[in-house]
Amino acid sequence: MLLTLTTTHRPATDLGYLLVKHPDRVHSFDVPTGTAYVLYPEATDDRCTAALMLDVDPQRLRAQKDAFELSQYVNDRPYAASSLLASALAKVFRTALRGVSRDRPELAAGAIPLEVRVPVLRGTADLVTRLFGPLGWTVAAEPIPFEPEIGGDSRYVDLRLTGELRLADALNHLYVLLPVLDDGKHYWVAPDEIEKLLRSGEGWLAGHPEKVLIARRYLAHRKSLATTALQLLEADQEPADTEEEAELPVARKAPLAEQRRDAVLAALAEVRAARVLDLGCGGGALLTALLRNRQFTEIVGADVSSRALDQAARRLRLDRLPERQRDRIRLIQTALTYRDDRLTGFDAAVLMEVIEHVDLPRLPALESAVFGHARPGAVVVTTPNVEYNVHYEGLVGMRHSDHRFEWTRAEFAAWAHRVASAYGYTVTIRGVGDPDESTGAPTQLALFTTDEEVSA
Repeated sequence: MLLTLTTTHRPATDLGYLLVKHPDRVHSFDVPTGTAYVLYPEATDDRCTAALMLDVDPQRLRAQKDAFELSQYVNDRPYAASSLLASALAKVFRTALRGVSRDRPELAAGAIPLEVRVPVLRGTADLVTRLFGPLGWTVAAEPIPFEPEIGGDSRYVDLRLTGELRLADALNHLYVLLPVLDDGKHYWVAPDEIEKLLRSGEGWLAGHPEKVLIARRYLAHRKSLATTALQLLEADQEPADTEEEAELPVARKAPLAEQRRDAVLAALAEVRAARVLDLGCGGGALLTALLRNRQFTEIVGADVSSRALDQAARRLRLDRLPERQRDRIRLIQTALTYRDDRLTGFDAAVLMEVIEHVDLPRLPALESAVFGHARPGAVVVTTPNVEYNVHYEGLVGMRHSDHRFEWTRAEFAAWAHRVASAYGYTVTIRGVGDPDESTGAPTQLALFTTDEEVSA
């Protein structure tokens, strides 16, 4: 799966500064569906091309439930541009998507000549033109023919876009419209996808003639989500009311992941923790927030996956951190179901969306290792509230393919009180996210505390 970005702005190699990827190196990134590479087939003062290549691992893809019987083995996912490529683009070009550049701020803020090539893209030439044309691109979408023995054109095109745009605008166009053309996201679409759409579509989506089609396809044809997104777009587009009693603009809600992180940080502040464990840290989303807060003087991220720890190290940019910052944080590989002396003596530990990934028969081993052996002064645990799942349109089964279980509020409370009693903790339980009167909040949080003092 391939996408290339070319500029003839002089010196063209400044593209490397905008993408924060040096033209003399091959950069690799682990992504949930494989490995993404960024390299430069050409890099001169007159012309520079950056290539994003996604090597999809078929073993890490999930079959679509509504596809034909052999879709797990026969599909176009490894080579046709799709939401997989858009997700990789968002990860490897995160800074460029925001339109900022430490080294070339003026260049990032202005339009430059760009050419985008996507050799294999699902869609018709007409639809591609309707989507990209209104955004200032000159569109060339050449249908890809079938083999001569078959004849005719396939449902794929070879896409070339040319124009003078800000690089950030070009990347955001691609991030939104590649999944729209593919019309089949590789992951379940949650309500927080609305925020992603509005953020990436800022400045262009509200006035796009195909905004309804874009919203519906980007949000996987979930009518309620598309309706909400379009209402928010209309609210942004309306002129300001000068009357004194004008209604306030519609506020955008923070995604659940952000609300969950903030709830965890609030719980840690509540117990005045300074030395913190992030158990099952994954790719480092919480670690990044912990590192930004000077309250936390020692931070340890622990995970059983070396791949996740490598991803966290890259996300934190550990190799670039100033020494004082680098001394505050370390990453260790360990299994949470085994005792590890390196995890003892901390003020607090966090298990954020972790326990549901543990097989139920192994959960007592985690309890013993964390609450018994490591025994931090406080433990923060979050997990999905399965009762809330009825509000997720189109969700069948659990929220993630790797979840071993999801608990009701009563089941989570019973577990939390049993663990607290067994290991000498007091526990309080609260919801995270907008609660529903009958089903509660989407996420459950338990804060376990002891009477032992934590460091000031």
